[in-house]
Amino acid sequence: MTLKLYFAPGACSFVPHVLLEASGAAFEPVMVKLHKGEQQSPEYRAINPRAQVPVLVDGAEVITQILAIIGYLNDRFPQLGFLPAEPLARARAMETLAWMNNTVHPAFTHIFMPQKFSDNPAVHEDLRRYNAGLYRGMMGELQALVQRAKAAGQDWLGGANFGPMDAYALTLTRWGSIAGIDPADFPDLWAFVQRVAAHPAAARVIERERLQLNLFKPA
Repeated sequence: MTLKLYFAPGACSFVPHVLLEASGAAFEPVMVKLHKGEQQSPEYRAINPRAQVPVLVDGAEVITQILAIIGYLNDRFPQLGFLPAEPLARARAMETLAWMNNTVHPAFTHIFMPQKFSDNPAVHEDLRRYNAGLYRGMMGELQALVQRAKAAGQDWLGGANFGPMDAYALTLTRWGSIAGIDPADFPDLWAFVQRVAAHPAAARVIERERLQLNLFKPA
């Protein structure tokens, strides 16, 4: 077995975790407990000095950063078409994944871990409140992606094949529920996310990571 994925339950590492399950290839999933600080251990920092997940190990090669891992898995398992093959469609897919990773994801981090952005506890609640508002708007954008795919007759966000945008949409919607946003407010998105969760590869990862899809709690 040459493939190993370091993941944290519920983190963005869910995306490559699902792709590996979908690939059918043998791989070793290694859980990193972020809440216990395992990512800061000398052993883990020897693998990824940035102390982040996901990390994909393939033989002697170590790959970090989710977009790099997605691209690598797409090329390693070309028969599955995780990303579209047509150049413009692939560029659009990467455009969306980059937005998910560098805009939506950091907005949630501001809500969930405001201490990463200020050492002044007095501003933490303002950071949470402001970014929760931004995040709600981004969930509207996610829903629009789902609606456009449906209008185009696509089964999944990237086209005919299940892929990383679908798994990331589930992750980001789940995070929204943690941030106090009811996914039922976005019915098309929520229905799509539940369909993603029922995909066999996603279902296996949800079970392994012991995830609850909707963590929204009414005030």
